Amino acid sequence: MLFTHFHVLVRWFCSKQVNNGINLLFLIGARLLSTPAPEDPKVKASAILNALPGNSALSKTGILATSAAAALYAISNELYVIDAETILVGTFAGVCVLIAKLLAPLYKDFADNRIKHVSNILNSSRTKHVDAVKSRIDSVSELKNVTTTTKVLFDVSKETLELEAKAFELKQQVELAAEAKSVLDSWVRYEASVRQMQQQQLTESVIAKVKTELVNPKFQERVLQQSVADVEKLLANLK
Repeated sequence: MLFTHFHVLVRWFCSKQVNNGINLLFLIGARLLSTPAPEDPKVKASAILNALPGNSALSKTGILATSAAAALYAISNELYVIDAETILVGTFAGVCVLIAKLLAPLYKDFADNRIKHVSNILNSSRTKHVDAVKSRIDSVSELKNVTTTTKVLFDVSKETLELEAKAFELKQQVELAAEAKSVLDSWVRYEASVRQMQQQQLTESVIAKVKTELVNPKFQERVLQQSVADVEKLLANLK
């Protein structure tokens, strides 16, 4: 029953792919004509043995012999009958194997090209990343003396602040001296004005007193007597 369904499926597939099958046969023929000389049977045998499961050549040979004996036993005892369906299945399997054999190199080339393309992209990305890291390291290495530079700048800033503080202190001292000088000058001017006023008052009082004495008859008489005495004394000296 299973082979009947498979036979129907194969017939349907073959009826749908007649034209493609013809073209495929031409391609296969061209591929076979372009392939190199057949391989050595020993090489093929080694390839078959390598494809079998097992760890040694003896076990692989035993598996192959056991499989062949089982197939012969099944055919000889009519446990399995080779009919048209079997031939069709074998032919289809052979065509599939042949197509796989022909497409495998093409797929291998495509896979190799794809792997090479991806590898190139990865290598390019890695190179760019390495260059970026190196560039970053170089830019950071340029700042390796940033501690010394910062210390020097801090010292300069500290010295600048000290100079500014001294300049401000000197400015305050100059302003204080100027203010003190202004106060002293104003005090000197005040004392001079007071002294001048006192002298003026003293002069006025003396003048007023003299005027008062001059008006006094007693003072006038005393001055007159003093004058007469002086004249008499002068005349006496002349004699």
